[in-house]
Amino acid sequence: MSEPTDLDALRRLMPPPTAGGSTIDWTALDASWGKPFPPDYRRYMELYGAGALRNYLSIGLPEPKVPLERAPRDGMVIETATAEADWETEEKTPELEGTSPVLITWGADANADMLCWDASDDDPARWPVVVYQRNGSLWSRYDCGMVEFLVRNCRAEWPENPLGCEFLWGVSEVTFQAR
Repeated sequence: MSEPTDLDALRRLMPPPTAGGSTIDWTALDASWGKPFPPDYRRYMELYGAGALRNYLSIGLPEPKVPLERAPRDGMVIETATAEADWETEEKTPELEGTSPVLITWGADANADMLCWDASDDDPARWPVVVYQRNGSLWSRYDCGMVEFLVRNCRAEWPENPLGCEFLWGVSEVTFQAR
């Protein structure tokens, strides 16, 4: 994964907000989840922060891992619990059959597709993206980081669209609305 190059490509596709991204206490977040977050995600948050791509794909601020009853509605903790529940009951592509990933959800789209990491590896720079496409009821794995996944999706570089709608598939520019 060539993360700086991917971030440069994303900047060209989707100019960051002029106000910049978010300041995040990564030490506290890493401690609450028991592992550090990927470096490309950290840089993405510094540059963009929370927001929506084309008013379709939402990427929220990372939040500390707390018990579900104390977690903010529609945040990372709740979305991760939803992904874990769906993992148990939904179909998977062949490379995912029989696996037990450690899921952390980093994005969700207007079709209720979930974009997660498989955080099983000790090195967060090696966490692949795992997508649950709700319309197809299928989990798929993409061996790249979050930023590379976004760039390749916008450029339509996958054999087929990983998401349930065409809003970010094969586009030359993307609008970003900060939250």
